[in-house]
Order: sequence, then C-alpha cells, then structure tokens
Amino acid sequence: MAQEITLSVIKADIGGYVGHSSIHPNLEEASREQLEQAQRKGTILDFHVTHCGDDLQLIMTHTQGTDNATIHGLAWEVFERCTQVARDLKLYGAGQDLLSDAFSGNIRGMGPGVAEMSFVERKAEPVLIFMADKTSAGAWNLPLYKIFADPFNTAGLVISPALHDGFRFEVHDVKEHRRIFFDTPEESYDLLVFIGAPSRYAIKAVYTKKDNEIAAVSSTERLSLIAGRYVGKDDPVCIVRTQSQFPAVGEVLEPFATPHIVEGWMRGSHHGPLMPVSVREANPSRFDGPPRVVGLGFQIADGRLVGPRDMFDDPSFDEARRLCNLIADHLRRHGPFEPHRLPMEEMEYTTMPQVMERLAGRWEALE
Repeated sequence: MAQEITLSVIKADIGGYVGHSSIHPNLEEASREQLEQAQRKGTILDFHVTHCGDDLQLIMTHTQGTDNATIHGLAWEVFERCTQVARDLKLYGAGQDLLSDAFSGNIRGMGPGVAEMSFVERKAEPVLIFMADKTSAGAWNLPLYKIFADPFNTAGLVISPALHDGFRFEVHDVKEHRRIFFDTPEESYDLLVFIGAPSRYAIKAVYTKKDNEIAAVSSTERLSLIAGRYVGKDDPVCIVRTQSQFPAVGEVLEPFATPHIVEGWMRGSHHGPLMPVSVREANPSRFDGPPRVVGLGFQIADGRLVGPRDMFDDPSFDEARRLCNLIADHLRRHGPFEPHRLPMEEMEYTTMPQVMERLAGRWEALE
C-alpha cells in the first residue's frame, strides 16, 4: 500500500511590520533556516514559508500524520524563535498568537491556526492553499459551500460523473465544541441553517461521499474563545485538493471572484469584503484592511511541493478587487454603526467590554 503524505499548514501572528500590515523579511528568513535543518534531519519532506498580512505561514509535507507532536513542536519552535526576532526588531504584537509559555504536545488550542490532511498521492496531486488575514475562522464557509455544493459555481457537480454524487461536510460549533456532518445535495438546506452563521459554525472539512476521501480542511481555531479575551483575529487557513474526483482548479477559485463580507478588519470589530490578492499585495493597510485572501497552488510529487503558483496574481480578479474597494468605501461611511461594526453579541469578544464596564454604573432604571 502506498504511503500517506501529510500536508500541514500552520500559521501564527508573531509580530507585525509596520503595525498589523505585513511581516518583516527577517521572520521568514529565520523560519526557512529552521525548517531547512528539519528537512536535512528527515523530520519533514519539504516546506514553503510565506505570509498573508502579518501572519507567518508554514507549509510542510511529511509522513508523520496529522496532529503529530514532532511536527507541531517544530512549528512551535519556529514561532518562538521568530518571536524573539520580532522582539529584537520591536515589531508590533510580538508573540501575539502564542498563548502559552510551553509546548504541550499539540499546537491546537495554543493560539496558532492549523489545517492538515493526510492522503495517498494520486497520479497528479494539485492542491490549493488559501490563507487569510484580518478575518475569522468562518470566512471559508461560503466559498467551501459554493465549491462543493453549488452547481452554479461548480459545473462538475452537474456534468462530471466523479462529482455528481456530492460531498459530505463536517461542521464545528466552535462555542460548544461539537460537530455535525451533512451530505449534499440532499441536506443542503440543513447545512445552510448553520454555516450561514459563520461566527459560531465553521466548516472544518469536506469529504467525498463515495469513499470518504478528504477533499478540504480548514483551521477553525477562535483566538478569542481560547484566550478568553480579544488578542487578534483568527486569520484562518484552508487546504483544498483539486481535479479528478474533486472540483477543478478554476471551480475552486471561482467563489473568490465575487467577494463576500466577513468579520474582522480593524480591531477585529468590523465587517468587510474579503479581497483576493497576490502575496505581493497581501499587506492590508487601509483601516488595517480590507481583509485579504491569498491562494497558492502546488503540485505534490512524492511529498515535494512543486510550486507555488500565485493563483490570484491574475487580472481576471481585478474586478473582484475593484468591487472590494467600492464595498469598503460604502461600509467605512457607516463608521461605528452596524452593519460595519459587528453586532453586540460579537463585540463581547473584542475590547469593547472594558469600555462598557467603565460606564455600567451610569445606567438608571426606567420608571
């Protein structure tokens, strides 16, 4: 039996340059040095280091499976070293996503975001890795639904025998720490009941119904729920396998041509459009935004990462970016009013409760 390859994407905000807008090249350089050592030792097969906004992104292949203590420990060591680099440079929010002083065997629940999947390589194994900044874990709900369940987006659901049976969605309730599965198309409406509320319900993974083959996986870590306070947005990552029994590359990218509204942006307290950009343009600065998404494409060959191709570095997404700017203009005119500002039930996970507590004694009962 062919050996499974594991693809791990682990990210963390460990220091912004300047402010929250981007990442200093020294952090990426330090990451590469450490991962090169791990590759020489045989801990990992291959790696790629990049960023989206102020988030450091570690993309690694290996044969040790998901949730592996060695791989997660390696990522934690990289983030710790880069935190020291960030402190030396006095970068903003150095070590922001590291919510613990010591690694405990698994990086989940410690601050960084994680998306991992294991699979036996196909004859051709194209994958797309999406990385977002200034938004929350539920940002992938709408794109993943359109990719795997919407025939108006994915023609293969109608005309390809390999996709026609549909897919199975794993949805996590991030507040109650539970999960549920839905089969599409037959349970599409039930699925939408939950994933239409992305602040609480997030698509964790998608599988083929026929043989339960992993198709997509995302990070669902909510930083505010882990820390018990606002420490920054989740800035999630997502891996999607493409072609053959999965949607084509173009079908996977298509949802991002119509930017949807996500929560995050300035101080994690506002709604804004998710703008698809190249890595070169993934440096959000206007009101610390608008939120950005980067898409990198790889062919995986015997565990090697062949690539990346910067998938949104394409003029066909120019109109999406233009529309994002128009939406950003309109929402910014609302200032501190909803729907630009998040609803009150979501603001409790920001810094606003500190202001409200200070004013609590000034409320008077009505006669």
